[in-house]
Amino acid sequence: MDKFVIDQAEGLRRLLAREGSRVVAVTGGAGSPGRTTAVVNLAAALTAQGKDVLVIDECLGPRSVCAQVGGVRGAGNFAAVMRGERTLEQAVGRHALGFGVLAASRDNRAQYTAAQLRKVISGPADIVLIDAQLDADGALSPLAMHAHDVLIVMRIGAQSITDAYACMKRLHFAHAIAQFRVLANHVANASDAQAAIENLAGVASRYLSVSLESAGSVTADQHMAQALRLARCIVDAFPSTAAARDFRHVAAELPHWPMRPAVSACSPATARANALFGATHEEHEAAGHAPADELDGAPQDGVQPHATHATNAAHSTLAANADSFVAAVTGVHPAPNATSASGPAHAGWRTDTPAQRTSPQHV
Repeated sequence: MDKFVIDQAEGLRRLLAREGSRVVAVTGGAGSPGRTTAVVNLAAALTAQGKDVLVIDECLGPRSVCAQVGGVRGAGNFAAVMRGERTLEQAVGRHALGFGVLAASRDNRAQYTAAQLRKVISGPADIVLIDAQLDADGALSPLAMHAHDVLIVMRIGAQSITDAYACMKRLHFAHAIAQFRVLANHVANASDAQAAIENLAGVASRYLSVSLESAGSVTADQHMAQALRLARCIVDAFPSTAAARDFRHVAAELPHWPMRPAVSACSPATARANALFGATHEEHEAAGHAPADELDGAPQDGVQPHATHATNAAHSTLAANADSFVAAVTGVHPAPNATSASGPAHAGWRTDTPAQRTSPQHV
């Protein structure tokens, strides 16, 4: 009875204090870290916990939310909402599990202002999850900039960690984002994943002055591929599995994350952050640290085609810097002569080698 009264009181306080939906933009580095799968399963778990959830799908094609879960009709009415022809409630497609889905691809949303886009996230939903599609520069869309939290999904492997760091760096310098949440996906050992996130947080704090907070981890589960083949989420299809349990745990914690200002609220500082990037980049190089662009795998300016020796030296430096960076995060150092300038810096070692998947979608 006491717990019931406490829950009622907490629910009343949230109702009275509510100033709109909590918006979470979910993204990740290159490859398939599992962001779409995370969005779908978190939506299902949050809905099962009594939350009104809206999923905004910024992606198109076979890796989109609509393609992954199937059975969502009427999810493509974004333009009708913007034109005022439909209310958000009328435009949103409903999945069988109860959460709403609205497709908002880049082409559909490019012509609208921030005030118009705000209509989409100011509806009745308790939580809005955006499967965020970053642009060519690694920046959020104007719609995703309304997010209060940016959740980075990554795997605990050398390349995925490097990609996640590059993703955060670009987002930080594009929007002056100072805090990120990190979800470790497809992990073999939760304690190893937590240690990697803590190490990554140290690197991000030191070189970017950015804080990272763990959103938890999701266990590698052989049933995930089967759930995808069935166009189901593992939380619903196989609720007793370890991955389903982990998604429910993350979902239970998400509503209690401290509410932060939306990313768009930081936009006045974006120009200043971009201006400071050049100075920070030069300071890191002068101190002998890996330049941020090198960790992104970006090409280096000023290397001419005929400068073969200089190019090889640059590649060797890049490989060594990448080795040093990921070793600092994972705590695992490459064996001597395990890599070469001609091969990827992470070749020959991973803290957690992902199992082979039969599905090409985000797992």
